[in-house]
Amino acid sequence: MTGATWRKSTRSGNGECVEVAVDLPGVVAVRDSKDPHGPVLAFTRVAWRSFAHATPRS
Repeated sequence: MTGATWRKSTRSGNGECVEVAVDLPGVVAVRDSKDPHGPVLAFTRVAWRSFAHATPRS
């Protein structure tokens, strides 16, 4: 995920922080902010949009 610009997700809270990078070609990348060098999940933009809209806000 070289070149990704990470930001804290607006749905993060209570110390459970997720970072999202949306500036990569064709994918949305997601990682745990407490482990920035750890694994990254990559979703197509369509899959990410579907996930984000289907997940209830707490």
